[in-house]
Amino acid sequence: MQSEKAEQYVLEKLKKGLDRTLFYHGPHHTLDVVQASAEIAALENITDDESLALLRTAAFYHDSGFLTTYQGHEEAGCAIAREVLPGFGYNPRQIETICGMILATKIPQSPKNALERVICDADLDYLGRDDFEPIAATLFEELKARDMVEDIPAWDSVQVRFLEAHAYWTASERKRRDAVKQQHLQHLKNTARAL
Repeated sequence: MQSEKAEQYVLEKLKKGLDRTLFYHGPHHTLDVVQASAEIAALENITDDESLALLRTAAFYHDSGFLTTYQGHEEAGCAIAREVLPGFGYNPRQIETICGMILATKIPQSPKNALERVICDADLDYLGRDDFEPIAATLFEELKARDMVEDIPAWDSVQVRFLEAHAYWTASERKRRDAVKQQHLQHLKNTARAL
């Protein structure tokens, strides 16, 4: 498995091929998920080399479907992984494990095993971080560019509903991020009340 080459390949594709209005789902988000998934895996005591390599590859490929489509990008990303990864020495079982992780990140998330829970939490790690507001602002701009959200008050309502429905899947991420996530939720509710 030539994982470094597989990762570099998709990162170059993302840097060159993604729509410039993907203010949130750009290469920076992919790298953020790679970083967060490694941190969460360590906290969850996932240590075997193959699992960590497959998780890392899945993190690099999880939003590659945005190269071809906005809606259904998870399925498209899985198709890219199936097409590309055999050339980097990944076997069918490894590719299906990666596809399982990619598909698990689709909202509403549906992880079925430990690796899928880790990548789901990594994908939404920012919800409980101090950089939540600037990151959420990029998602607003991305959705606004696609006429999927009208204005800030409407966006704040979407965020309140999303945060209320969201729960982290891993114990370590709940411990690490829940308190700050609740603060963001309360702030959004207070903002909505003030309008």
